[in-house]
Amino acid sequence: MPGRGDRITPTELDVCLRACAVHSGKMVGSLARRRAELAERLRAVLATHASGTVESAPAPAAPLLRRVAKNVVAGPTGSLTPELLDALLAAGNKALECGYDDERKLALLISDAVLTQRKNSRAGWRLRARTLEAMGDEPAAIAAYERYLTLTEDDGFGVAPRIVGLRTAGEKQDELLRLLEDGCPQAAAYEEGRATDIWADGVARYESGDRAGAEPLLIGALLAMRGEGSPVTDLQVSIGQYLDLRLAAGGPVDEARELAALYGDMRRGRLRGLVPDPTFGDVQWLTLGEFRNQIAGKSICLIANSQSVGRSSMGAEIDAYDLVVRFNSYRIDAPATGRKTDIHTTIHKHGFNWDQKVTTRLVFGGLSHDWKNSLRNRLVPGAQTYVNDESLRWPLRNIGRVGNDEWSAIPTSGFNMLWLLDFLDVSPKLDLIGFDFYESGAYRVKEAMRMPITSVHEYTSEKAWVMQRAQSVTDMRISLR
Repeated sequence: MPGRGDRITPTELDVCLRACAVHSGKMVGSLARRRAELAERLRAVLATHASGTVESAPAPAAPLLRRVAKNVVAGPTGSLTPELLDALLAAGNKALECGYDDERKLALLISDAVLTQRKNSRAGWRLRARTLEAMGDEPAAIAAYERYLTLTEDDGFGVAPRIVGLRTAGEKQDELLRLLEDGCPQAAAYEEGRATDIWADGVARYESGDRAGAEPLLIGALLAMRGEGSPVTDLQVSIGQYLDLRLAAGGPVDEARELAALYGDMRRGRLRGLVPDPTFGDVQWLTLGEFRNQIAGKSICLIANSQSVGRSSMGAEIDAYDLVVRFNSYRIDAPATGRKTDIHTTIHKHGFNWDQKVTTRLVFGGLSHDWKNSLRNRLVPGAQTYVNDESLRWPLRNIGRVGNDEWSAIPTSGFNMLWLLDFLDVSPKLDLIGFDFYESGAYRVKEAMRMPITSVHEYTSEKAWVMQRAQSVTDMRISLR
C-alpha cells in the first residue's frame, strides 16, 4: 500500500554516499546523455565529501571513487555541510530527470538522507514529493508536497495547484472505476486476483473475438490493480488501453463519452494541475503593436535583481517613473526597490511572482510549445490585465531576427526586454537601475536565492551592448534615453 510521503525512512549520510559511489560506478561509459550527466553530479557529490573528510596531503594513486568509497566505509562522514547538501540535491534532481526506476530509487534515498539530517529542508521535501509522484505514489507525493508548503512563504514552483491537480485526478480516476464497476457487476469476482494474469486473460479473450467474456476480466484487472496499490501511472495506462479496446468495439455513445471525459480530466490533472484558461475574464492578449502603444511617450525604468538595488534607497525615485519593469524572481523592499510594478517580465521556466498583480506580464521563451505549456500552467487569472502573444515571445530572435551566428548566447529576460524597448524607441526616458550584471550578487525572493546565477547567458556581451548605447552612467543608473 502507498506510504506517507511526510514520513521519511531515516537514512544515515554514509549509506547515501555509498549508494552514490556505487551508482556512479555503474554508469561509467554510459551513452545515455542524462545518465552521463548524473554520473558527473554524483562525482561532484563524492568530490565535495572528500574535500571535507580527506586530509590535504598528496592523494594516493587510487581513483577518486575507490578512495571516497573506502573513506565512507571506514571513516566518519561528518555533518551535512551546505556544499554537500547542494551537491546531493543537484544529484537527486538529475537522477529524477533520468526517468528510470533505479535512478528514482536513488533520488528517494538522497531525499531521505537529506531530510534525516535536515528535517525542514524545503528542497529536500520538494525532491521527495516529485520523486514519489514519478514513482506513482500519489498519496505520499501529496503529503510531501503539503509538508513543503508548510515550510515556505512563496509557492514559486506552483506546488499548491499541483496538489489540487493530483487530488482531482485521483477523484476522477475513482469515479471512472466506480462507473465501470457498476456497469459490470461480474468484474467483482476478479478483484482479489493477480492483476497481470487477469489482464492477460482479458486481452486474449478480446483478441479471440469474445468481447463479452473479456469485459469482466479487463475491468476486474483494473479493480485488482487499485486493490494492490499499483502506481497510479501504471493504472492510468491500463485504463487508457481498456478504453481503446472498448471504443474500438463500439457500444453506447453516451457512456463512452462520459468515460472519455473522466479519463481526459484525470490525465489533465496529472499533467499540469488545475489552472483555468488564462484568457477567460478580463485577461487580454497583447500583440507587438499593442505593446508599443501601451508604452509610447512614457518614462520607463528597468529594475535589476541585484544586491546594489537591495542596498539602495531609491524606492521613491523608482516609483516616480511612468512604467516600472521588474524581472523573474524580483523582490520588493519599498525603501530600496519601490513598490510599483507595471510590467513583470519573466522567462517561462521560472515560477516566481506570477501571482503578483501587474498590468502586463511578458513571458519569454525560446520554444513555442514549452512557452504555451508554461502559460497554461503558471498564469494566475486575475493577476494581470495583459499577457503577450507569440509576437512578443522571444524578441531578440523573433523580432530582431538575430541568429546564433550573430548572438550565440541565450539572451536574458532583461536583455530581451531592453532590446525590445530600444527597438521600439517610443519612450522619452529609458533607464536601467542597479544593472551591474550580478557583480554585487543576486537580490531575489527567498525561494529563488538558492538558485545559482546561470552560466548560459553571456553577461559580458550584454553589458557591452548596453554601454555602447548608454547616454549617461552613474553607480546605480544607466540611461539610454
